[in-house]
Amino acid sequence: MSILMIREWLQGEYSITTDVNQLDLNIIHQFLASSYWAKGLPLEVLQRSIQNSLIFGLYKGKQQIGFARLITDHATFAYVADVFILEPFREQGLGKWLIETIISYPELQGLRRWLLATKDAHELYRRFGFTELKNSDRLMEKWSPDVYQQTGD
Repeated sequence: MSILMIREWLQGEYSITTDVNQLDLNIIHQFLASSYWAKGLPLEVLQRSIQNSLIFGLYKGKQQIGFARLITDHATFAYVADVFILEPFREQGLGKWLIETIISYPELQGLRRWLLATKDAHELYRRFGFTELKNSDRLMEKWSPDVYQQTGD
């Protein structure tokens, strides 16, 4: 098992880092638990997902304003998940920068497949080569949309 080094990218007053210690779990949890894709997400599930993912935190100074995480084997596959930019910081190109940073991450070059799911950001992801599934008949899913409501949290 390799240990990935912490990386940081700067753009004016904004930064992106893979440093888990800088994450503001309250901001991330508040956003994700009210999102359409992770509604009701328990904090402990979020913490476990972060521990087992490659994370990218987006900051203005020390303030967390965005987030994304990757589920990956660092060799063949990556799933882009939980991408968000807080409302006051949208429409400034920060989402584009975040995805560009993820896609160009050195340890992820040469992956055979990247996947993600989105309801409303298709145009953003198309800029980076994502397309609708061409062979959707090959993929299967076990979908439990209400799993967080069933945990009793």
